[in-house]
Amino acid sequence: MGYKELLAKNLIKPFKATDQQIKKQMDLASRDLKVAKAMLGVNNDWTYNIAYNAILQAVRALMYVEGFRSVGEGQHKTAILFAELALGEKFENEVHFFDKMRTKRNQAVYDTVGLVSENEAKQSLVFAKKFVGRIEEVLKGMR
Repeated sequence: MGYKELLAKNLIKPFKATDQQIKKQMDLASRDLKVAKAMLGVNNDWTYNIAYNAILQAVRALMYVEGFRSVGEGQHKTAILFAELALGEKFENEVHFFDKMRTKRNQAVYDTVGLVSENEAKQSLVFAKKFVGRIEEVLKGMR
């Protein structure tokens, strides 16, 4: 699947983001990393969810740099598909883990209280920091 398929399926649309809009997405990712860290030890589910959201915001910044934004239903899944395409095989493991986080986050938000263990919350935060940092590096190379 390529960008053309995502466009044809109306999952993304062309979008000319300003540098300020891209920066705002990365600022949101940074904010979420700080809030997730503050929630660590307070609420494991929300630590995990906010860490996931930090990655989501960074992927949205990546979309913006590439000239797209997600539309319609399933935007979280679209972010996964886009990250696979934009980041390639080098990031395959990270994108796969991001997708697993998406599934668990959905359950923790909508279905089950106390789903995330303390260890999982810690791991999600460590992963999110690393992945957001790697996306920042990619973005610097693209601009």
